[in-house]
Amino acid sequence: MPSSISNSLLWILDAFERDPTYVRRRMFGSDAAYIDGLLCLIAADRAKPWNGLLVCTSREQHAALIADVPALRPHPVLGKWLYVPQEDPAFEDTVEKMTALVLARDPRVGVEPKPRKRRSKSVLPED
Repeated sequence: MPSSISNSLLWILDAFERDPTYVRRRMFGSDAAYIDGLLCLIAADRAKPWNGLLVCTSREQHAALIADVPALRPHPVLGKWLYVPQEDPAFEDTVEKMTALVLARDPRVGVEPKPRKRRSKSVLPED
């Protein structure tokens, strides 16, 4: 059943449509872009602080990315990732820069997704 919630920021992910490794998945009620199997960006148009672009990276990359793209800041909930809120005046420029970095396979962007845990039936101990 398709989701009735539409994401007004899906245009961000249009930049990846021609990349053969691009996969879009729902995450946190938003839309995530995977390139080469790495989780790279999340376009989120929900309530604050889930309204903007989340950049999936490691804390070690924060300073270098913020130096190149000053509108980025650590996400207030997921501090390991960077974020630019939709109301930031540099939002569209930041989106353009970040999608270009992802398409250029910048090693500072993208994280290995954690494997989904399968729910196993609890096994009752035998007497």
